[in-house]
Formats: sequence, C-alpha cells, structure tokens
Amino acid sequence: MAVPKKRTSRSKKKIRKSVWLNKTNKMALKALSLAKSILTNRSKSFHYGINNELANNFSKPISNNEE
Repeated sequence: MAVPKKRTSRSKKKIRKSVWLNKTNKMALKALSLAKSILTNRSKSFHYGINNELANNFSKPISNNEE
C-alpha cells in the first residue's frame, strides 16, 4: 500500500486548494453564462428542440383549488 513519506506543507495544500477552487469557479461562470444565453435566445453553441406537449403544460395556469 502506498503511503506518503512526508507531510504536505500548508502552502502546498493552499496552492492545490486554490487551483481547485479557481477551476470550479470558472466552470460555474461558464454554466451561468450558457444558461443566460439560452434564456435570451442568443446561444450559438447550444442546440435543443422544444417538445410541444411540455411547452403546453408549462403555459397552463396553476390553480390552488384542485377539484
């Protein structure tokens, strides 16, 4: 079984953590940007089709009194 020989320094831990956090922040910004472009119909890199049945279900008004 592989075991590390020496303890990792705090600075190396912080560097690795910051690199990981920067990657996740960058990915989150890209996802948010894509979502915004889809909502405003400006997306050029994301193609999707709309199912008419689903679109009709979303346009129905919601009533609280189900009879």
